[in-house]
Amino acid sequence: MAVRYPLLATVLCLSAVGALDAQALKYPETRKDDVVENYHGTRVPDPYRWLEDQNGAATAAWVKAQNDVTFPYLAALPERDVIRKRLTELWNYPRYSPPFEEGGQYFYYYNSGLQNQSVLYVQRSLRDSARVLIDPNKLSSDGTVALSALMISHDGKLAGYGTATSGSDWNEFRVRDVATGKDLADHIKWAKFTNISWLRNNRGFLYSRYPEPAEDQKLKAALANQMLYYHAIGTPQSQDKLVYARPDQPSWFIGGEVSHDGRYLLISISENTDPKNRLYYIDLKHPQQPDLSGEVVKLIDNNEFGYNVIGNDGPVFYVVTNNAAPRQKIVAIDTRSPAPANWKTIVPEAEHVMQSAEMIANRFVVRYLADAQSRVRFFGVDGKPMGELQLPGIGTVGGMSGDRDSKELFYTFTSFLYPTTVFRYDFATGRNEVFRAPEINFDPSGYETKQVFYTSKDGTRVPMFITHKKGIALNGSNPTYLYGYGGFNISMTPGFSVPNLVWLEMGGVYASANLRGGGEYGDAWHEAGTKERKQNVFDDFIAAAEYLIEEGYTSPARLAIGGGSNGGLLVGAAMTQRPDLFAVALPDVGVLDMLRYHKFTVGWAWASDYGSSDDPAAFQYLHAYSPLHNVKPGVCYPATMVTTADHDDRVVPGHSFKFAATLQAAQSCDKPALIRIETKAGHGAGTPISKLIEQVTDKWAFARYHMGIRPMIP
Repeated sequence: MAVRYPLLATVLCLSAVGALDAQALKYPETRKDDVVENYHGTRVPDPYRWLEDQNGAATAAWVKAQNDVTFPYLAALPERDVIRKRLTELWNYPRYSPPFEEGGQYFYYYNSGLQNQSVLYVQRSLRDSARVLIDPNKLSSDGTVALSALMISHDGKLAGYGTATSGSDWNEFRVRDVATGKDLADHIKWAKFTNISWLRNNRGFLYSRYPEPAEDQKLKAALANQMLYYHAIGTPQSQDKLVYARPDQPSWFIGGEVSHDGRYLLISISENTDPKNRLYYIDLKHPQQPDLSGEVVKLIDNNEFGYNVIGNDGPVFYVVTNNAAPRQKIVAIDTRSPAPANWKTIVPEAEHVMQSAEMIANRFVVRYLADAQSRVRFFGVDGKPMGELQLPGIGTVGGMSGDRDSKELFYTFTSFLYPTTVFRYDFATGRNEVFRAPEINFDPSGYETKQVFYTSKDGTRVPMFITHKKGIALNGSNPTYLYGYGGFNISMTPGFSVPNLVWLEMGGVYASANLRGGGEYGDAWHEAGTKERKQNVFDDFIAAAEYLIEEGYTSPARLAIGGGSNGGLLVGAAMTQRPDLFAVALPDVGVLDMLRYHKFTVGWAWASDYGSSDDPAAFQYLHAYSPLHNVKPGVCYPATMVTTADHDDRVVPGHSFKFAATLQAAQSCDKPALIRIETKAGHGAGTPISKLIEQVTDKWAFARYHMGIRPMIP
């Protein structure tokens, strides 16, 4: 569908921006303090450290002053109104999650289109009418309370659910009666980085929590002492039973999950965000009368590899691991003879990365990544191959639902031009069919996606997906948005995005690079982008930009880069290392101060990927690329819009505050260095659609204007 551009609105916007530009953008004056930190003999100034105090009056005044500059500037940009209108039109389509069955009922999420948060529904069978079970849109007037966790009791009678407010990682858990739709008195606070796991008798569940922080520290204090608790339904949180804690190891993440048969409590312990863990368990003896006070058996008591239990036959655990298998395999560990020499390989390591595995319909359903594209294969409990799931094309499989007793598998499939669609696979008949397909006002037939491979600085072959209108001229004039992440073993795979559709409709090219540091090719690919090798990630990203330019897709004057969180670090590093290569930089909730990131909330856990400035050797390479510390006065940086949120308690907003202040002071040309600070928002999860539309509108309008693109006029 063609986009219409109202002539009058375009003329007015051009006039407003012209007037704004003529005045020379004036940023708020930011106080500089005489703060200098000594890192192993190197003195590093930190004049804006006071901006780390997000609760301080001075910081609040600075935030208001910055937004008073940024939002009027953005409001005056050409195309903003038409971009917002088209985003609203495209986003207004029904979306479903895969249903999952528990206790003879089906549960699923549904969004009618522009609801800020998706609603949880329940139905007796797939043919029965559904009713609302939890509508988070009714929990706040502005849509800033989101469902963050959900687990239904095995009898289907109770829903344990978590909510997060204003994008915070902190969760509050409650319990809802499925039949009546009313909450019980149960209320749990200070849960973070945890889900709910019900005991088989449905009388209570396991969860992990932290000690209650001081009120002024809850969004920034370093996390410590996560503990595993049991909550009995109908009792106050103060009576919850402590199941496992390690006060001698305050940095450990401790999580618990009850096995499908209800016999074992599996305890997974991680030291950081690296996919490595210890594996302990408690034999609960009897599923209906579990003994939570039993011995904690340390099945694997080292942090060298990752271990994920996906099922069991009595004392035999089926475990996905990268031990002696960098691309992962499934092994059987008999807890009666648990020595590694006795482990039995069930599904061996394959050519492609085993991204995940689950036990559904008494078989292993294994998801692989082949050059960042999904493949799904079936194996018997004995490891015998049982075929492959036929997918619609190049894309990503997600949301697989089912358990060992299921007779069906639900899953989603998506790609850059393929809206997220729910499929149902019948194991008895082998029938694989669309269960729910969205209808969206977009015709993908005029667009195409291709996967290319380019060469990075050190000769490494790196994949990248490129999507655009068919038949575009490769003359270097196409507005192009290059996105990347490159960290924490996270794979960037094809996915449907309304914001990207609007970019494509306006003649844009969307490119997504699969950088080192991700998980696309297993452990070696991830590790090649960590610690002293982190520069490889930035080199891969810069090489992607150079490829797009060399092949004629775009030019430096028409190239924007974006990424969030670790991807915000990526953008900050790329724009400070190669400011000549990009017209626009959009670092979102980025990790931008690499010398102090580990001092806030969960930042210390990222040292597995980054290293820490507390280590003299790591300080040297962190200081060499840290975006905050590599902004140089007298350099013309790309037009930049830093984005963050006042409730981000994962990557605290001080990163973005300090980087924006430094960039504003250093910028040597008339390209803007703005910061857009969202209020009542966090790291991104659970952001209301109304806010997302405004954020994307500003991003695309800013990028196109600073690429020198004149608005299209009908």
